[in-house]
Amino acid sequence: MNAFVFKGALLCSLCRNEWIGDRITNLPEDTGDSNDYPQGPYPGGGGEADSPSPCDACGCFLENPLTADGEEYVRRAVLANGRIAREAWAPFYSYLFSASEEENA
Repeated sequence: MNAFVFKGALLCSLCRNEWIGDRITNLPEDTGDSNDYPQGPYPGGGGEADSPSPCDACGCFLENPLTADGEEYVRRAVLANGRIAREAWAPFYSYLFSASEEENA
């Protein structure tokens, strides 16, 4: 999923488009500065991180790649039966789990 950076936050495409739509009659110039205008798109949910990245506006999962620490974080969260971890992260990061772990997740 593509992500956009705006004022230090990650946005999904829908939230970025909503931001633009809210300002369509008075849209600021894209100066190339993420403090002025959402920059991107950046593929892979904004890039590799130590945990799954959410959109800072709506909270949707941006489907980013993980570092080794991030992979361990997701494995622990899913095996601890965290709801978001099981429902959103486990299917996307399924490569982290054996077949028996997936059945129990």
